Amino acid sequence: MAKFDYDIGILGGGSAGLTVAAGAAQFGAKTLLIEKEKVLGGDCLHYGCVPSKTLIKTAHVYHLMKNAARFGLPQPEIQPIDFRDVANRIKSVISVIQEHDSVKRFCSLGVKVESGNAVFTDEHTVSLDGRKITAGSWVIATGSSPSVPKIAGLGSTPCITNRDIFYLDSLPKSMIILGGGPISTEMAQAFSRLGTRVSVIQRSGQILGREDSDMADAVLQNLRAEGVEFHLNTAIESVKDLGGEREVTVRTKDGEAAIIRAETILVALGREPNLRTLGPENAGVDYDGKGLKLDSRLRTTQKHIFGAGDVTGAYQFTHAAGYEGGVVLTNAILHLPRRADYTFFPWCTYTDPELASIGMNETAARAAGVQYAVWTEEFKMNDRGLAEGEGLGRIKLVLDAKEKPLGVQILGLHAGELISEWVAALNGKVKLSALAGAVHPYPTLAEINKRVVGNYFSGKIFSDKVRKTLKFFFSLRGRACGSEQ
Repeated sequence: MAKFDYDIGILGGGSAGLTVAAGAAQFGAKTLLIEKEKVLGGDCLHYGCVPSKTLIKTAHVYHLMKNAARFGLPQPEIQPIDFRDVANRIKSVISVIQEHDSVKRFCSLGVKVESGNAVFTDEHTVSLDGRKITAGSWVIATGSSPSVPKIAGLGSTPCITNRDIFYLDSLPKSMIILGGGPISTEMAQAFSRLGTRVSVIQRSGQILGREDSDMADAVLQNLRAEGVEFHLNTAIESVKDLGGEREVTVRTKDGEAAIIRAETILVALGREPNLRTLGPENAGVDYDGKGLKLDSRLRTTQKHIFGAGDVTGAYQFTHAAGYEGGVVLTNAILHLPRRADYTFFPWCTYTDPELASIGMNETAARAAGVQYAVWTEEFKMNDRGLAEGEGLGRIKLVLDAKEKPLGVQILGLHAGELISEWVAALNGKVKLSALAGAVHPYPTLAEINKRVVGNYFSGKIFSDKVRKTLKFFFSLRGRACGSEQ
């Protein structure tokens, strides 16, 4: 049997890599973790989920302060923010979480942690700054980086990405955001609330392209009402540095040219996998611009080399990376044939209100040629939502032709938390009747989950056929209001 330096080597210290490393070491495997940065945690901890949600919370509180009168409170005088204070809060939150993702902790679990740029030299070997290291199995979990497309002038014009935006020295007076995805919409609203004049440029006619148009449009209209400017169906032709400002020349769908200027440009035009400098071709691993070529067990074209996280090109979320890390761990260490299943996979965009989804929405069902029906409930009918002053949004339950759930979308206050009930129900194959019969505390936002299922059952329970049957057996006499006494 071939002898290797390590039983398993993991490339990348983000959510996927850390999941595999911690599990493998605790199962007794001799484990190596290589991270190119000096600290662990990956993009999520330092440039993504954690700093963005911290910033969003700060912006939300500032927004509430500016709208105190809406809640029957005296309107205070609001001072402009110092973004250095905001950035310091972001750093403090990261530092607390960093302790859980520290080198010291992983060493205590039995993981050998190295830093540097690893490059495959063959299917079992990487070169780490000139040293050859071998492993019986490898996991590629190197994440992704912001995609900066070839737009005339963009390469020579100062701009920022998610790696810069949380650590600015000052709040930009104005900002142009290229792209209309989750990062774009979240940052557009947050910076607008903090006082930046924000313009978003989106090539298509819809932001949040993965979502149903009615839900995405509701987010759009709310952000517009807060002052964010959107340029939809608009192509970016060129970018220019004017010194104190940046200039973007665009062309609309109708062919009209326009110029937009701002102090800062945020590039949020998608992500690309961190694979090119890794040399996967040296190990016989196939990949393309979207990511690694993987089977359902997350194995590459070399069965002992696995992929997890953003490099899969599938669901680029931290919780997806953690889940995929678990799938890899089961296959690589326990040698059990576990397959990745994204049937009821959840995600959330953290605008205000949040937009959370699980499974198929209408857009996905139509694309798959699946017959479906939709049941909805509005947040304006939810008593807790009204008490919170947040009546915007709805829940959509999508059922197939056999009236089985395909998916759920929630647009509303704390939608990311509310979708968790559906995560348990759909993955646990809980019957809709059980959800309809469940008792929720009153008043809570979660009642909307019960209400949408109740809407589905009410048409069956209170049908003419049921009424006639009850009238026949129990001599029920029908309506009282408006009838003769």
